[in-house]
Amino acid sequence: MFEKKVKQPPIRSLIAHGSEILGNLKFTEGLRIDGSICGDVVAIMERPSILVVSETASVVGDIHADHVIVNGRVTGSIHARTLIEVQPKARIDGDVYYSGLEMHLGAVIHGRLVAHLADEEKPTLKLAANNV
Repeated sequence: MFEKKVKQPPIRSLIAHGSEILGNLKFTEGLRIDGSICGDVVAIMERPSILVVSETASVVGDIHADHVIVNGRVTGSIHARTLIEVQPKARIDGDVYYSGLEMHLGAVIHGRLVAHLADEEKPTLKLAANNV
């Protein structure tokens, strides 16, 4: 009846607005990107992970994390092991691999949506509606 809330890992790192990283980036637990990254962004799988790509952020490269929240621009594939949230200002040019997907009105994905399925399991899909 009641779904158990999974505790999110803390966001301990920030790529600030105006910052630019050229090269691949590995992180643990939580990362928020407000700047630009040209390279792959990969969560180390030792612990649960969350990645936030904010409205001001740009990533050119592949993304691998447990929970991914996108509200900026991503050019590359996204591999969300548990959940991806595609927020209203998100622009994704690449394939999205997910177990759970939440997509808001206004978000744009140019690529394939591919569900990670474990033995006949149905993917979780949720269309987030604006409460007007």
